[in-house]
Amino acid sequence: MQSLYEWDFYRQKKDITEILERNMAEFAPGVDEPEFGWKILQGVAEHFLEIDQIIRKAAPEWPLDKIAIIDRNILRIGLYELLFANPEEVPPKVAINEAIELAKNYGGPNAARFVNGVLGTVYREMNTGNNRAAAKEPQKES
Repeated sequence: MQSLYEWDFYRQKKDITEILERNMAEFAPGVDEPEFGWKILQGVAEHFLEIDQIIRKAAPEWPLDKIAIIDRNILRIGLYELLFANPEEVPPKVAINEAIELAKNYGGPNAARFVNGVLGTVYREMNTGNNRAAAKEPQKES
């Protein structure tokens, strides 16, 4: 999350790999599963545009650049896990709960509620017959 925050802060102009390598060396030198962090970071970066489009659709009253940077990146992690990660590794409800916990610990006073609302909306769409592609496509106005 810290590496995504920094990458986003610099408007994706810094090398995300270098950011994560530095942060892992400085803040998590003995972490048990560093590949999990790499998988999340690479997954979010690979699906960055799709994930941001899903956030725009699920929270249309909140322009992406007006969402707090920490909340925006918690959503990106949660949506990556929810939509693109192996559900056997991270079940959807676990992905949502982990994102809510991150928001409670690092976000603002309403972050957990906001993250829960966005991820809950996407999860409900997934389970009402809408597929991932439908979640990504903006609705056409009549």
